[in-house]
Amino acid sequence: MKPASGRGSNSANVRRYNERLLLQALRRNEPASKADLARHANLTSTAVGSIVEALANAGLIETLGRRHDGQRGQPASLIRLDPRGAFGIGVRLDRTSIETVLVNFAGDVLARSAVDSVLPHPAAALKIVQRDVEKMLDLLSADERERLTGIGVAQPFNLGSWLRELGLPDDTFCAWDNANFADDLSRALSLRVFSENDGNAAATAELFYGHGRQCDDFIYLFIGSAIGGGIAIDGDCLRGVTGNAGDIGVIPVPPSRLPSAPQPTGPWDILLSRASLNALVRHLSYSGAVADNRIDLQACIERRLPAVDEWIDDCIEALAPALRSTLCVLDVPMVVIDSDIDGGLLDKLLDRLTATMTANAPEARGMPALVRGSFGPDAGALGAATLPMFFNFSPRAGVRHAGFKLQEVNHAA
Repeated sequence: MKPASGRGSNSANVRRYNERLLLQALRRNEPASKADLARHANLTSTAVGSIVEALANAGLIETLGRRHDGQRGQPASLIRLDPRGAFGIGVRLDRTSIETVLVNFAGDVLARSAVDSVLPHPAAALKIVQRDVEKMLDLLSADERERLTGIGVAQPFNLGSWLRELGLPDDTFCAWDNANFADDLSRALSLRVFSENDGNAAATAELFYGHGRQCDDFIYLFIGSAIGGGIAIDGDCLRGVTGNAGDIGVIPVPPSRLPSAPQPTGPWDILLSRASLNALVRHLSYSGAVADNRIDLQACIERRLPAVDEWIDDCIEALAPALRSTLCVLDVPMVVIDSDIDGGLLDKLLDRLTATMTANAPEARGMPALVRGSFGPDAGALGAATLPMFFNFSPRAGVRHAGFKLQEVNHAA
């Protein structure tokens, strides 16, 4: 049924928007006083007082105490988000792993489960995820379950594609192209499920809980089994017509010169075949090193094997021009890069990428800040858990029309 128009409905929408705006201001500046929030949210003191009271009654914020900073008058009460005010569960489906996390309103990971192996058939994956989600639901009290905003699922779109470039079997992954995992999970659990591209989901976590608290506009890259990305503009994530905006992994690049790399069928390759952890694993295997899982891979990186440096050279050679091309279209001040693995790899990549892009910057064009992501291996799963939080609490106007922004399925009983 179409909502009624008129002053009442408009007033309710404005009120809801201002509540979300105040929560965002608090997320970026907590703890804060009412006067701080009025200034950051550009609202009147009267409006802030009324909204703070409503948010406190809803259990979304709490008072910490009073500020004692030598100012005249009565010390101001300090407010922060109540970590128990809301909860989200996130499921990250990657080509080589399944991760599930339980997150509170402050972004703290309260529980996690991980399966580190090649993604199984959708039916088998559903059983794994349903089991892990039910275990996490058992950790919540009855009142806390009422505060569950939903379940987010983050996965690469087109899981059955680019298997040759990533060196993965096609018999299992082709089934994923015909599966609607979010819908199946919602039916199995009778809960709201939000589904999103894994790159956009990780970028949403960065926007909601990470660098986005200080910067509304950035390019986000995540180096995992493939390489994913997202674009934050004006505090929201761009999706595009198919939800693949920011998918830097399919940017055309010249073929790799590594002897381990499969040669493309045409004159061009795509970035994910060179700038991905699967490409690193493939080159390590070609060089005689074993890296069957993330623990093995990190050990190879920490041992500083020559094959790792060879892959870094090849990765940067492809990634630097691809990122520069992206920056020519999106004039943003920051690039956030995160990875599924560390062991010193990410710092080395950032140093090399900064040096290469600085040395080859076009005339009259500077360099954005290249920074580490905030969450490392947790980025994908935390991003998934952030999806229902973002839908429920972001002030962005586009998010309020989430039917056009995120795939949401609801089979709640």
